[in-house]
Amino acid sequence: MSVIAITDHFDVPSAEEKSILGDLVGTDIDSETQILMVWHAIIDDQYIAELPNLRGVQRYGVGYENLHLGALKSKGIVCCNNPDYGVDEVADTALAMMLNITRGISVYNNTARGLASSWQENVLKGLRRTSETMVGVIGAGRIGSSVLLKCRQLGFKTCFYDPYLPRGYEKVVRAHRFDTLKELLGGSDVISLHAPLTPETMGLVDDEFIASMKAGSSLVNTARGKLVASLSVLLDALRSHQISHVALDVLPDEPPIDNEFIRAWRDTSNPLSQRITINPHTAYFSEDSYLEIRSKAALNALRIYNRSAPFNLL
Repeated sequence: MSVIAITDHFDVPSAEEKSILGDLVGTDIDSETQILMVWHAIIDDQYIAELPNLRGVQRYGVGYENLHLGALKSKGIVCCNNPDYGVDEVADTALAMMLNITRGISVYNNTARGLASSWQENVLKGLRRTSETMVGVIGAGRIGSSVLLKCRQLGFKTCFYDPYLPRGYEKVVRAHRFDTLKELLGGSDVISLHAPLTPETMGLVDDEFIASMKAGSSLVNTARGKLVASLSVLLDALRSHQISHVALDVLPDEPPIDNEFIRAWRDTSNPLSQRITINPHTAYFSEDSYLEIRSKAALNALRIYNRSAPFNLL
């Protein structure tokens, strides 16, 4: 039996988890389990019905849509996430995707393969210098703020929309603040999503969102796949050139289900393919962040076990 039990994804505790939790941690879940360490398992009424001693749930990652908070809190079970383990990794991925779009790296690479009699003259029309490009961030939390600061250091113009941050935060990140989403969409050349997935933000990127974007702008999503209402919305926008490029680390369904957008991306002979970049939900990862995600989750699980005030309460 495991007093602190890993629910899924990891077959055995890591050396980091063992060094912090010792013999308390394992992968056996039974009536004696007090704390769960969760990757993607759905923790709901049915899951916890057989765990009479459960008093804490620690999510490995940032998102917590797989935790049924109402059911857990109604039973007095402490719930925490782990929001600060991979801030640089996700921010850097978003930034790399922006630079790939604004400098045409992947498109040039694909074009160059087919060149024989010409070379340097094969330039992409419409590329603007960094100082003339406005990056708009939706959600200026830890990652969104990091993106804003890093973009500014590279010379981009920056702006953000986040109705939950206090007035004056724009001075902290030295970016223009828009008070409405529509204003940001109409004024940004590249939009980067960094909002959490909530009932309010589910399907945020819909037809109205796309229509409000600046014509020819681009969209980057390293946050949550279901912020996008459907991939067909993005496909239509690419076809009409309302959107220039789409770069996604996350998708509404993972792995992706077969649909027209995914087929267009996979078909390198399709011109739309060059305007779509997809990573397999890996923005969070580096060797360092992977150690951090496990050690920080373990440290917080230990706080719950010791009945100390845990960090990142939900």
